[in-house]
Amino acid sequence: MSLDVLYFAWVRERIGLPKERVETGADTVSGLVDELVAREERYAAAFADRSALRVAVDQELADFDAPLTGVREVAFFPPMTGG
Repeated sequence: MSLDVLYFAWVRERIGLPKERVETGADTVSGLVDELVAREERYAAAFADRSALRVAVDQELADFDAPLTGVREVAFFPPMTGG
């Protein structure tokens, strides 16, 4: 399946891209992250501490165990703070 993956804040800085189209065979967000980390070191650096990241699936907050069936977009970003 093909989907858009968006990166925000320091995740984007570590990977060097704001967005990319990804071909994946993953069933969950966690599986997608595993595939990305296996690509190269910059992805491994960005996803080294998954507990420091949040994820949105088709613009809805989700967990890393969220299924990817029918998903068009996954976004990764650090936790937001108010102010």
